[in-house]
Formats: sequence, structure tokens, C-alpha cells
Amino acid sequence: MTEILDGEALAAEVREGLVAAIERLADAGARPTLATVLMSEDPASETYVSMKQDDCAEVGIEARDIGIDPDAPAAELYDTIDDLNADPEVNGILVQMPVPDHVDKRRVLRRIDPAKDVDGFHPENVGRLVAGDARFKPCTPHGIQKLLAAAGVDPEGKDAVVVGRSDIVGKPMANLLMQKTAGGNATVTVCHSRTDDLAAKTRGADILVAAAGAPEMIDGDMLSEGVVVVDVGVNRVDADTEKGYELVGDVDFESAREKARAITPVPGGVGPMTRAMLLYNTVKATAQDAGVEVDLP
Repeated sequence: MTEILDGEALAAEVREGLVAAIERLADAGARPTLATVLMSEDPASETYVSMKQDDCAEVGIEARDIGIDPDAPAAELYDTIDDLNADPEVNGILVQMPVPDHVDKRRVLRRIDPAKDVDGFHPENVGRLVAGDARFKPCTPHGIQKLLAAAGVDPEGKDAVVVGRSDIVGKPMANLLMQKTAGGNATVTVCHSRTDDLAAKTRGADILVAAAGAPEMIDGDMLSEGVVVVDVGVNRVDADTEKGYELVGDVDFESAREKARAITPVPGGVGPMTRAMLLYNTVKATAQDAGVEVDLP
């Protein structure tokens, strides 16, 4: 029977495990504080930020909610980041993407203090990840590693295929899976929009991570028996529901589960783990800043 990898349940375990670390930091006079910066009126972005703040409240992390008018000059966002960098009470900074077109996204990422970059996207942190000395692992790939470990899936010696080459998921996921360490040691193939005969590549996967942002582009015919499927996609498609739409992944769940040994659902798979690992990184940043050793889940 195919195992459904329950991200909600595992994320709850991670949050529970962080509470002891947060209490340890509090005893040392350090309370983790995460600043979320939103320069958008996009409902989805507003929802994501609200959920992250709720997660913070659940475990005892202080959350600062900073909103910036999307029509404001880019300098207002840059100056806000500078102020947060200089604030000793702020341990983690998250600028919710996307930002408006007149704001340079790369400049935003470079502006954040690498020691407070709990998304792990600053070039210094990307370099450390590639070098095998990560300060912070990006939240989604790290969450996927946790899901695989919880399911008893060891990538060592396996053929892993990552579909998608984004800076947020595809590239760091491939790097983590190939690292010479626990949770890595896989032989990794990265596929993308220019890949010829994608199905031939995906059929060779022992572990498939689908992160292309294309609804149900991978179906059961593109998989081999016994594959472990991790579906990162969250795509809104029209449906005869009260909302008029439903969320689907990059994988056709029903046909894929016929082949898969284990598979993540959408929603309820990778998404909750992404949020949990943001809390993890915030606690880690606080511990590093305070010079306090804590046990992280």
C-alpha cells in the first residue's frame, strides 16, 4: 500500500520539538523574533504571512508584521531591511515574495544580513550550502529532507530526479541530495523546461521531487514502480467547488499513487514543512546570535 507522507503531522512534531529550544533560549534571555515584510496586496501572499505569524505564536516566537505600500519607492523596502538588520532584537528577516516590479528582487536578497536570512537565499548562504557548510538550509528543501527521513527513505545510492531549477526549490534541493552527508549521497538529475524526453528521466527515478509549477504535468505513466514522489507544486485550477477552484500539485496524484511506494499529498504535504522549517531557522539564528547551544528537532 502506498504511504501518504503527512506533512501536517510531521510539521506539528517539529513545532513541538522547537518549544524546548525556545524555552532554553528564553532562560538565557533570548527570545526568537521573526520580522515578516510584505510589500504586496496579493491575497495569497497576505495569507502566507498570516499563517507564518500564527505558527510563530504557537511555539513562542515573537512575530513582527511590517507592511509596505506596493506603490512606495523601492528605497522604502531597502531602508526597512537596513533597520531590521541593525535591530539586535530581530533574529530572522523574511521578505515575502513576490515584490513589485519596480523593486530589484536580487537586491532585496543581498540586502538582508546573512545571519538573519532565515530563508537561506542570500548569496553568502547559497554559497555555504553548495560548499557543504550551510548556515541555513532553504525551508522547502530542508522540509523535504525531513519528510524523507521520517518515512525511512535514505537517498544514499539512489537515483534522484528533481523537476524544476528554481533558486527556491530545485537548485538547493539538488544540492542537498548530492551532499556527502546524511540525507544526501544521491545521484541527482535536474530536469527543466528544456529537458528532452522528460518521461525517460522521471522513469529512472528512485526519488522524484516535482517542483516545476505546472499542474499535474507528471502522471503515473512517467514513473517506475516503487518510486518515492515528493510534490512541491501548488497550482490553482478551475473546479466545480464552492470556491470555483481546487489546488493540485505538479503530479497527478491518483495515477502516481498506483506506482509510488510513498507520495506527498497536495495540500498537506510539503507546504506545512516549509513553514515549520522557517521556525526552525529562526530558532537556529537566535541560538547562533546568543551563543546558546540548543537541541533542534
